[in-house]
Amino acid sequence: MLFAQSFTISGKIVNKGSGSLIAGASVFLSNSSFGTTSTSEGTFTLNRLRPGQYTLVVTAVGYAEYNTTVMVNTDINDLRIELEQQPIILREVTISGSSRADWNRNYEMFKKDFIGTDANAKQCVVINPKVLDFTYRKSKQTLVASSDEFLVVENKALGYRVKFLLNAFSSDKIEGTISYQGKRLFEELPGNASQKKKWQAKRDEAYYGSAMHFFRSLYQNKLQQEGFEMRRLVRMTDPARPSAGYILKKLDQFNGTIRRDSFQYWYNIYQSPKYVNQKISSMPWFSNEVLREGPEPGLYVLTFPDYLYVIYKNREETEAFKDIYRPLDMPNYEVSVLTLFNNPPYTIFDSNGIVVGESPLMEGAWSKQRLSELLPVDYVPAQPFKSAK
Repeated sequence: MLFAQSFTISGKIVNKGSGSLIAGASVFLSNSSFGTTSTSEGTFTLNRLRPGQYTLVVTAVGYAEYNTTVMVNTDINDLRIELEQQPIILREVTISGSSRADWNRNYEMFKKDFIGTDANAKQCVVINPKVLDFTYRKSKQTLVASSDEFLVVENKALGYRVKFLLNAFSSDKIEGTISYQGKRLFEELPGNASQKKKWQAKRDEAYYGSAMHFFRSLYQNKLQQEGFEMRRLVRMTDPARPSAGYILKKLDQFNGTIRRDSFQYWYNIYQSPKYVNQKISSMPWFSNEVLREGPEPGLYVLTFPDYLYVIYKNREETEAFKDIYRPLDMPNYEVSVLTLFNNPPYTIFDSNGIVVGESPLMEGAWSKQRLSELLPVDYVPAQPFKSAK
């Protein structure tokens, strides 16, 4: 019933100093397919909005970006959004050969970590890659990226044009973690009826088993019906295992030398799990054991001790994750592990299945999901869930 409801946001965009109307401003709800531009009178309307918490973003040339959090559970009318003018700073263009080579190398790393390497990623085209700025910190093996314009990616596997304001991106090769912050808008690519049918099937494939699918199933108390199972995971970091940075330093030291036995020794350590004494609970957790009411209607709090072990029984895992524990008697289902960081540990998500608080660390199957499989928060699958088990 909640998903069947739809609401509207409307308002006017003006210059904060003069009060003059601003036409042609981009107005959108971040991470969704809801977007428009302001009219010649500075007005805008976003229709058919699904309930949930969103970030409303407004951008216009010559003005500072505006964003605010909105909870959509009723119509929101007559918003007055004031944009502050800011000077336009021209991007510096560097054309030295070494800088171009460094940029190209960093860009290839970025594409793998941000867009992905799966079959969908091969059908993703970056329209304007030069808006990206990179910094690679060799000592920490960390790639940092950002852009002050929309990064536009056409995902021809899912049929979306994704416009991404990438505020921050970081890929830590030592720890094996990727994090990013930004606002994004999804637009439908043009296509014929046959193409749209294929896109819909690929979108459903990306949705089922995803973190979005899990969170929606969790608050609706439909985990079992939707193919999920939660268990408590207990584990501890192996105290005898050197740090990831030290292991990689040793691999670099012996790589390509005649001391192949030393390289193999450190490679075996690198491939070994970082955790010991791992165990999952014998009984599954139910939704009410980890779910709490949120600070306002439409928001939910997920909290649990140790780690959350999420099994998706409708798909088999195709990749071996050395740090993901698997009992010998468990089928090769997809598994994801969630780690919370707040104290006490919790994260907040909305009715669209999107985390709106501090994001948990995701390991396993969900750690593979990149822009190539990204769906707007308002996505609803075309076909109902069908269990393969």
